[in-house]
Amino acid sequence: MRIAIGSDHAGFELKEYLTAFLRRQGYHVVDLGTYNRDPVDYPDFAEAVGLAIHNGQADRGVLICCSGVGASVAATKIPGIRAGLCHDTYSAHQGVEHDDMNILVLGSCVAGLELAKELVRVFVGAEFTGEERHRRRLEKIKALETRYSHLTAQCEKRE
Repeated sequence: MRIAIGSDHAGFELKEYLTAFLRRQGYHVVDLGTYNRDPVDYPDFAEAVGLAIHNGQADRGVLICCSGVGASVAATKIPGIRAGLCHDTYSAHQGVEHDDMNILVLGSCVAGLELAKELVRVFVGAEFTGEERHRRRLEKIKALETRYSHLTAQCEKRE
């Protein structure tokens, strides 16, 4: 499995820790930055990780900022991205199993190293069940994305 990982400056140390952990587990990790503690903007890294999945360069992603909220909001703006902010193991695997979540978002100011490692472990180990009810719900999510995609263009014209 190919895993894209990215963070802002607040998530840099956790990103480095998780990148090393994933590589030790045998995963191919695509590190999309940031590469130091200099202040940067989380939407840039949410976009990089989301596009890596959207374009087929990665199968899943891990995205980190201080709370995880901003990165989660930003990543879900990319079509086909199903990012979930998780700080418990149940949500980290259930999000994949039921919702086909493809980006795990973590808050480095919320989750410590060992919890973050466990969250990533269960996230990458989970698989979408493919059950009819989950497929049906996923199709509804995709329909929402398509139905309201025109609103993005309208909002951009107003700005």
